[in-house]
Amino acid sequence: MNYLWLTIKGMLIGIANIIPGVSGGTMAISLGVYDDLIFSIANLLKDWKNSLRILAPIIIGLAGGIVAFSYLIELLLSQYTLPTALAFIGLILGGIPILWSSLKESLRTKQTTLSFKHLLVFLVSFALVAGMALIQESDASLSSFDFTFSNVILLFFIGVIASATMVIPGVSGSLVLMVLGFYYNILNTVTDFANALRTLDFNGLLYGVGLLLPFGIGILLGIFFISKLVSYLFKNLPVMTYSAILGLVLASPLAILINTNALNRLEEPNGGIFIIIGIVLLIGFAYVTYVLGKTDEPKKIK
Repeated sequence: MNYLWLTIKGMLIGIANIIPGVSGGTMAISLGVYDDLIFSIANLLKDWKNSLRILAPIIIGLAGGIVAFSYLIELLLSQYTLPTALAFIGLILGGIPILWSSLKESLRTKQTTLSFKHLLVFLVSFALVAGMALIQESDASLSSFDFTFSNVILLFFIGVIASATMVIPGVSGSLVLMVLGFYYNILNTVTDFANALRTLDFNGLLYGVGLLLPFGIGILLGIFFISKLVSYLFKNLPVMTYSAILGLVLASPLAILINTNALNRLEEPNGGIFIIIGIVLLIGFAYVTYVLGKTDEPKKIK
């Protein structure tokens, strides 16, 4: 059953990673799988069997979530912006109790209390996410990448940058890609590859692999090295780390509302209905996230 839950959680993390303003790391925390994910990646070479036991179902679910939701994200955000944004916010808020419990446990373990330095780290982290949301690129290209040597190299480095933000909770990898102007290019490249796979278009498959492989390698390498850093922080500075993460996570709903322009839809004819639907979705998805986050997980790798 654990493997089924891990696959489902991987799908939700994958979906979160392609939504501007939503952090895959935040979703992993909300679902109660972040610690195991980081430890598994950081110890992949040391204990690959146990690492793969945790990573394999998450990666399978993550890939499925990214491909499946790539087709829906543009429609949902353009036609049902407010309910969609509130549903995403619910997914994040449902994990706050679990995150707060982890922070309190760290305080007990270290036999300390919250201080000004923890508050300062929280505020800086909060401001980081909010600031990124405010400077997002509003004009993005809707085209896919051309298969050129320069684009292959570019995609590798974009993957490294995106991976760092995927691992760090509260920082949206898709938002960073949007700020850099590559979000829609990569999204369309993924959907083009999925279409080629569905229609058995071998030329399209080779084209997609040539573009997505260097991007994927960049993501894997970036995640591996950043995970080691995050693992070190959890081990040596847990209270400071959780304080920073809490700031990143609590700022994410603000980032979602800003980046989706959801509040601008309040004056539309269906604005009132969308508010009601959105609130229901927020509560429902918050409950789902809370329940998923409380499910038993594999033990951390030592």
